[in-house]
Amino acid sequence: MSTSNVRMDGRAWGVLFVLCGAIFLEGIDVAMLNVALPAIREDLGLSTGTLSGVVSAYVLGYGGFMLLGGRVADLLGRRRMFLFWLVVFLVFSGLGGFATEGWMLLVARFVTGVAAAFMAPAGLALVTGNFPEGPQRTRALGVYAGTAAGGFSLGLVAGGLLAAIDWRWVFFAPVILSAVILMAAIPLIRDEATEATARMGGFDLAGALSITGAMLLLVYGVVRLEHGGDGLATTLGVFAAGTALVIAFVVIERRSANPLVRLGILRSGPLVRANLGALMFLGSFAGFQLLGTLYLQELRGWSALQTGLAMLVIGIDTILAPTLTPRLVNRFGNVRVLFGGLVSAALAYALFLPVAEDWTYAAMLPTMLLLGLAFSLAYGPLTMAATDGIDEQEHGLAGGLLYTSMQFGTALGISAVTAVSVAATSDGTSGVGLDGIRAALIVPVVVAALGAVITAFGFGRRTAPGEHGAELVPVPVPADTSA
Repeated sequence: MSTSNVRMDGRAWGVLFVLCGAIFLEGIDVAMLNVALPAIREDLGLSTGTLSGVVSAYVLGYGGFMLLGGRVADLLGRRRMFLFWLVVFLVFSGLGGFATEGWMLLVARFVTGVAAAFMAPAGLALVTGNFPEGPQRTRALGVYAGTAAGGFSLGLVAGGLLAAIDWRWVFFAPVILSAVILMAAIPLIRDEATEATARMGGFDLAGALSITGAMLLLVYGVVRLEHGGDGLATTLGVFAAGTALVIAFVVIERRSANPLVRLGILRSGPLVRANLGALMFLGSFAGFQLLGTLYLQELRGWSALQTGLAMLVIGIDTILAPTLTPRLVNRFGNVRVLFGGLVSAALAYALFLPVAEDWTYAAMLPTMLLLGLAFSLAYGPLTMAATDGIDEQEHGLAGGLLYTSMQFGTALGISAVTAVSVAATSDGTSGVGLDGIRAALIVPVVVAALGAVITAFGFGRRTAPGEHGAELVPVPVPADTSA
């Protein structure tokens, strides 16, 4: 194998730095806000419902527009969409920092989520488009996935540090990072696929409106599940309307000359399993992260900084994902490595089930270590599998599908643990209680285990690297990447 196919020059590393910075920005933005929620509630006097809405608004914008964002990136240009929505992300993150009332935060977070919905699939497609298939792309995706996973874990620490100063810095810090990324992206990033995608045909407006409306309604329905039986009829109505729009979308796509989503892409078993695995993995972690934050801050009285430091060890994925994981994938295949990550996650959550009010950090440490390992093993293979065997002109769409699954998982995980914890709280109030936390911790265990079972169905066949449409193809990693 030629070393020229392995080595990346300075410009290639610069491009990768910019794209990794963007996905790191998205991860750290969400994680920092989660840690700062108690401080925001105390300062602005927000109700529990409004506080939950601050998180849900971002998920609603992200999940609602993700499929549209992925396809628009394919049709209108990945670089153009990436840069434009990075600016929107920057502006509305800053506006969130100036919020004085709950509604201002809700609007800022919703638009920030929409911006991320267009940025994320464009960024992933730019990674695959700027690095040729083979060792370079494998290496780039490994670094990209490790950075993305690191954003979630390191954001907890950064959020704790910033919230200890002033929670508004949780919004202002992404503005600074966005500006740096933007200045570097303009001269560095190219979009080689622009001409090819420009020839793909017109834009499916009816399909875009129907699927975006469907996603918004379905995500909103999931968010409403937090309220349990309260307003159940409305929740069911929202789900029914969302489902009706999905059916309408399928009918439109079957008849469209230039469909927004080529329905044939959903016939790929590996693609479907990868998306279900992403939903389960991120859903279980989002639920656990919320419960862990509530346990440490509201039940134990730890500060935001102490909470962030407690979860710092999860950040080992930042080191392991780009170094260890590609070699494991090369040896065992994506499916087995992903399976190991989901099993590690399920075990991590199970070890936290007997949590008590007087637990020492030593008792929590095994869970944190296993979660770091789980992110190392799962996030990279999920990202690699998202575009595996997919035509390069549809990489934006494939990325949109992956990130949509992640956001649905996040929304489901948060809603499920919230509903269970409130229902199981012994005093019947809406406040956090140890009984409620213990009961809700069962949700991440079950969800992660279910994800592992679904992933295991991919063990059936293992095709050779480079074969189109391979079953979560094992990715080749050079023996000496420093050459």
